[in-house]
Amino acid sequence: MIDAHIHLEQYDTDMLEDMLPALPGQGVDGLIAVSMNLDSCMRTRELARKAPGLIKPAYGYHPEQPLPDEAELAALLRFMEEHAADMVAVGEIGLPYYSRAEALERSESFAVEPYVRLLDTLLGLAARLGKPVVLHAVYEDALAACELLDKHGIRDAHFHWFKGPEEAVARMIQRGYYISFTPDIVYEPEIQALARRYPPELVMAETDGPWPFEGPFAGRPTHPAMIRNVAAAWGALHGYSPAQAEALLSANTARFYRLHEGTESLE
Repeated sequence: MIDAHIHLEQYDTDMLEDMLPALPGQGVDGLIAVSMNLDSCMRTRELARKAPGLIKPAYGYHPEQPLPDEAELAALLRFMEEHAADMVAVGEIGLPYYSRAEALERSESFAVEPYVRLLDTLLGLAARLGKPVVLHAVYEDALAACELLDKHGIRDAHFHWFKGPEEAVARMIQRGYYISFTPDIVYEPEIQALARRYPPELVMAETDGPWPFEGPFAGRPTHPAMIRNVAAAWGALHGYSPAQAEALLSANTARFYRLHEGTESLE
């Protein structure tokens, strides 16, 4: 299988040294490694250079953090342009739903417009480079992201760990956007309901590691092999065997990220 979304550079080095070589024997043949900011992009690229074929890097700026200053953004965009040939997608990018909600709970103001402009800029780059995008855009933010995707004519969009209103779900299905499910599909009824609703050909499996999970995964480090639990749970909702679910989700991921096309060497 392929983990469609993981923050690989946030794992402890010792854990990576133990984890990565063992993955093929655990049924994991690929990792879509997303990035948080320029420094994260550099670390992700270095990991991918050391494990070509296994790690597929994506470069971007995660919205749940302070905005980059002008110089940092310029450097990030330059890095992404220079390394476009070896990145499979622009990501992780999106809008700061959780940061905004936390600020409002503290009765603090939160200006979302600069984040919208940042997303607009990064989507513009993705459109120019012809790259898929990996989106952090949940609940009402999904509709705003859809508007920007339409603006830039981007069809290859992956809304990772998506939750959102029916209006957004219907629009995303109509546009052919992909979503991915994490291990919480095993124990979250809301996520299971979305999994039943979304077309199987537009679904992937992810861990979003090292983010921890609850239920049967409580207290365990998040491991890429957990996507097999995701596949089994998702497959059960649709009447697929675990093997059929794994094959389908893996094919979807390879198709979306154009893994059959390959990327240039990171040397």
